[in-house]
Amino acid sequence: MAEAPLKLKTFMAKQNEASFILKIQCPDRIGIAAAVSQTVAEMGGWVTEANYHSDPVSNRFFMRNAIRTDSLMEQADIFETQFQSVADQFSMDFELIDTRRKQRVVLFVSKESHCLTDLLHRWSIKELDCDLIGVVSNHDHLRSISEFYGIPFHHVPINKEDKLNSFNQIAVLLNDLSPDLIVLARYMQIFPASLCNAYPSQIINIHHSFLPSFAGARPYHQAYDRGVKLIGATSHYVTVDLDEGPIIEQDVIRVSHRHAITELARLGRDIERVVLARAVRNHLEHRVFESGRRTIVFE
Repeated sequence: MAEAPLKLKTFMAKQNEASFILKIQCPDRIGIAAAVSQTVAEMGGWVTEANYHSDPVSNRFFMRNAIRTDSLMEQADIFETQFQSVADQFSMDFELIDTRRKQRVVLFVSKESHCLTDLLHRWSIKELDCDLIGVVSNHDHLRSISEFYGIPFHHVPINKEDKLNSFNQIAVLLNDLSPDLIVLARYMQIFPASLCNAYPSQIINIHHSFLPSFAGARPYHQAYDRGVKLIGATSHYVTVDLDEGPIIEQDVIRVSHRHAITELARLGRDIERVVLARAVRNHLEHRVFESGRRTIVFE
C-alpha cells in the first residue's frame, strides 16, 4: 500500500491531537459566538472544531469548541480567569476540559454479554478514549470476559430480601473506584435514589425499547403484543425516575408480524450495542449538553 501523502498525514495527526474542550451554555443573544472566538484567538487558541446551537424554545445558546492543547499550553492555567469577563457579560456557564486526562469508567452488567463485549472491544481498539477501571455484576457469569480484557471484575450479589445492604456495598465500591462515568450495560437492577443522586449526569443506561414506549421490564414482549412495526433502543442518563432521564441516543429497525419475540430480541440486541456505544462516546467526548429533560448532542 502506498504511503499517505505528507499533507494527509499532517491533517490526520492534527485530528488526533489532544485538545481542550470549551463547553458553554447561556441565555441566547447576539454576539456570543463572536465574543468567544475573539477571546480564544487572543489567547492563541487554535480551534479545530466548533459547534453551536440556538434553542428557540428555551432561548438558550449551547456551544462546544475543541482547542488544540499545544496552542494554549502556556495559558491554560489562566484561561478560565481571562475568560470569566466574557462569561459574566453573557451570563455563561462554562467549563474548560483537558482531554489528556482520561475519564474513569465502570461498567455494570448482569447476565447479558452483548453490550459488555461491544464496549470492551471498542475500548481495546481505542475507539473509546477512557480508562476502564472495573466491571461490576450481580452475577458471576461474565467474569471471564472482563478478565480477558484485563479489567477487574467485582461480583456484588443483590439480595432480594435486603437490597439496601447490597447497594450500600456498591456505594462503598464506587467510592473506592471514584469513577467519572458509570455505564449500565444491561444491568438488570434499579439503582436506588441515593446512587442516582450521588452521580448526577454520570450514569448512562441502555433501555431495550424506543422510549417512552414500553418502559420497564420485558419491552420486546410488550412490543410483540402491540404488533409494532418498529423496535428500537434508547440510551439515557439515569435519574430517580425510572427510564425518564434525558435521552442521549436512539435508533430503530423495521420489523413485521413475521418476527417472533426471540427474533425481536435478537434484532434489538444489535441496536442496543450501537446505541449504547454512541451515547458513551458522545459523553466521553463532552458532546452532550442537558437542557431540562432534553439533551443537545453535537455529533
